[in-house]
Amino acid sequence: MRVPTRRLAVTVLSALAATTAFTAPADARSHQNAISVRGVGHISEGHVTLYGTYACAPSSPRGVQIQVTLTQDAGDRATTRLGFGGQEAECDGQEHDWSASADADRDLVNLHPGAAAAQARLQTASLHSGFKLSVSSLAQADRDVLLEEKHR
Repeated sequence: MRVPTRRLAVTVLSALAATTAFTAPADARSHQNAISVRGVGHISEGHVTLYGTYACAPSSPRGVQIQVTLTQDAGDRATTRLGFGGQEAECDGQEHDWSASADADRDLVNLHPGAAAAQARLQTASLHSGFKLSVSSLAQADRDVLLEEKHR
């Protein structure tokens, strides 16, 4: 049976297009995942809070969380780096507000009002055989923030 050249070309191109669609690497943009950090955070009596927005697609893996890292120069002391968060994200494709707080013991963490750098991540963790943990980042935002003193 002889297949017309045009039909063969269409079949081959369709197969290549399907293969490309199913093997293309997935990244946060292809799944409409995003996270942002507001430019002002609050600090009060050793308690720090950052704010922002996020969106993640309904097709995102289960257990997506918001994690934050705050870095601040402590002047004459070592740079302070504090990781916190853990709020579970609602992945419905809509934009949501988030806030993440940490109690920063002043004896251990030298956070103070002023300039800092924040990194927020939408991420998911999976446990594999052999108890190997892998963390996947769906979206990330880096921003300079101002920590303002807020009285409770």
